Amino acid sequence: MSAMLILNEADVRRLASMEEAIDAVAAALREYSRGRTVTPVRAHVQVEKAGGTSLFMPSYVEARDSLGIKVVSVFPGNQAVGRRTINGVMLLADVHSGEPLALMEASYLTVLRTGAAAGLATRCLARAAAEILAVIGTGAQAEGAVAAIRAVRPIRQMRLYNRSRGKAEAFAARIAGQPGGSLAVKVCDDPDEAVAGADIVVTATTSPTPVFAADAVAPGTHVNAIGSYRPTMQELPSALLSRAQKVVVESREGALAETGDLLIPIGQGLFSADRIHGELGEIVDGRLPGRERQDEITVFKSVGLAAMDVVAAKLLYDRAVSLGVGSRISL
Repeated sequence: MSAMLILNEADVRRLASMEEAIDAVAAALREYSRGRTVTPVRAHVQVEKAGGTSLFMPSYVEARDSLGIKVVSVFPGNQAVGRRTINGVMLLADVHSGEPLALMEASYLTVLRTGAAAGLATRCLARAAAEILAVIGTGAQAEGAVAAIRAVRPIRQMRLYNRSRGKAEAFAARIAGQPGGSLAVKVCDDPDEAVAGADIVVTATTSPTPVFAADAVAPGTHVNAIGSYRPTMQELPSALLSRAQKVVVESREGALAETGDLLIPIGQGLFSADRIHGELGEIVDGRLPGRERQDEITVFKSVGLAAMDVVAAKLLYDRAVSLGVGSRISL
C-alpha cells in the first residue's frame, strides 16, 4: 500500500478557491442528477447524551475519479465549552485499486462545499443584480456561503442576525476585513429586519423553529437554507414554502428523508413533494429552468450530499499532489 497523504485544515484552506469549489460542486450535482453516482442517503448516528449527530457519507463519482467517505459530527453544545460545532475527516480512495489516497480535515471541506452549493444555487436562482444579502446565523457555514455568494453576485450590503449579538458583530468584523470590494455590514436586532427587502437570504442555523416570518420575504427574493439537516429542525416558515414559486434541492431522496424544512410543511398540508421544482444538478445541466421572472420567490434547501464532498476532496488531493502540500504516512 502506498503512503497516504495527510492534509490538515491549513492545507485544505489554501488548496482551492471558492470559484473552483463552485465548479466542482456543479460537476458533482450534475453527475448525481444524471444518475451517474453511487451516493446512498447518509447514515445519522444520534449521540443523545451530548446532543450531537455524527453523519457517515460515502459516494463514488465515476466521471471525476472520486471515491470516499466523509465522517462529520455536529455537536451544537461544543460552543459552550469553546470548541467548534462541526468536526470531521474525509477518507479518499483510489478508484482503480481501492487503496486509501488521503485523509483530510473535513470541517472546512464541509464549509467549502456547502458554501459552494449556496453560491451555485444563487448563480442559478437569484436575480442578476442582487446586492442586498441577509444572513441568519453567523457560524462557519455562514462564512462559506457569504464567500460563495459574493463570488457570483455584486453584494453591496449585508445584514446579519444572530441570537448572540456579539457573535454577529465578530462575524461582521471578519467579513469587513476581507477583500471583495465595498461592503456595508449591519448587525440587526431582529431577524425580520435583516430579511425585509433583501435580495438574497441565507439561513445557517440548527434551529428547531423558523428563524424569520414568511411575510418578511419580498417578491423576487432568493433563499438559501443551509443549516437544518434533521426532520426536527426547521429554519424556514412553512408559509414561505407555500409562497415560493421554485423550491430546489440537491437530492430529492435526501431532502425528503432528512429535512424538517420540507417534512414539517408537508405534514401540515402546506407543501407537497411534487411541488419541488427539481434538483440543482438538473438546472446546472440545462434540463430545468432556474429563475424565470424577476418577482419569483426561490428557495434552495441544502442538506448536503456526499457526491459534492468526494469531488471537492479529489480536487484538493490533486492540487496538493501537484504542489507537494501535506505529509505522508504508511499504515
